[in-house]
Amino acid sequence: MKLTGRRESTNVEDRRGMSGGAKAGLGGLAGIVIVALMTLMNGGSLGDVVSNVVQQGGLSAIQEEQVEGQRQFTPEEEELAKFSRQVLASTEDVWTQVFKQMGREYTPPTLVLFTGSVSSACGEASSSVGPFYCSGDQKLYIDLSFFTEMKSQLGADGDFSYAYVIAHEVGHHVENLLGTLNAAHVQMNKVSKTEANKISVRLELLADYYAGVWGHYENQAYRSLEAGDIEEAIDCAEKIGDNYLQKKARGYVQPESFTHGTSAQRMKWLKKGLETGNMNTTTFGIPENQL
Repeated sequence: MKLTGRRESTNVEDRRGMSGGAKAGLGGLAGIVIVALMTLMNGGSLGDVVSNVVQQGGLSAIQEEQVEGQRQFTPEEEELAKFSRQVLASTEDVWTQVFKQMGREYTPPTLVLFTGSVSSACGEASSSVGPFYCSGDQKLYIDLSFFTEMKSQLGADGDFSYAYVIAHEVGHHVENLLGTLNAAHVQMNKVSKTEANKISVRLELLADYYAGVWGHYENQAYRSLEAGDIEEAIDCAEKIGDNYLQKKARGYVQPESFTHGTSAQRMKWLKKGLETGNMNTTTFGIPENQL
């Protein structure tokens, strides 16, 4: 993905190494696969998910350790931070124009970069929950080590696949601004866990679609996508499908517990957004077999 010379967003809070760090006993993405998959499947909002990881002991294996002074970051870490700021800036530019075309005003979210653990309006969280969006403070939270572990643990690599992860969380912000997120959470609180999980899947697939919409207009404006970029993102979508992660974590799958969608569904909706950029498309109000 070509971003050379592109601006960097200033809507960023860099909290890396600024406070107590955390050492996860389960470690990075392994924690995502084991802790997050077991605790995120509660059917609640993303804020509830983060809180439940804490309440259900998802952080019990974490030992806090004080980080003395400001951490020194490697060139690779600084490059990832710069890349993330540039991707966020791109989402700001794209969604500002898309919202303008819809007769709306886009309010960008804030990106919080952290190391080990972080405090948000949705509760305390460790890196083991992975990147997340909190509607309570309209911020998206990412420990950049996630990208390294995404490569080493899942074999999902490439700059556009990393950009897709950020754009997906921004997609939840778009859902929030359009009222979709709140409406879905209200409905989720009225139904069984199984039915709430189905609503959660629709939210996640819509965020995938919006990530694709961003990619569509980003490439249209800047011709920034290079050969293999789309394939990288599609491969990433496949490897973060519920069925793929559950199979990897425990050797079998439980479809009734899916909260993010299957690999096939996630690839489908990301690709659809990339191809069409149509904001009239949604994952809600259509039969489940069409997801």
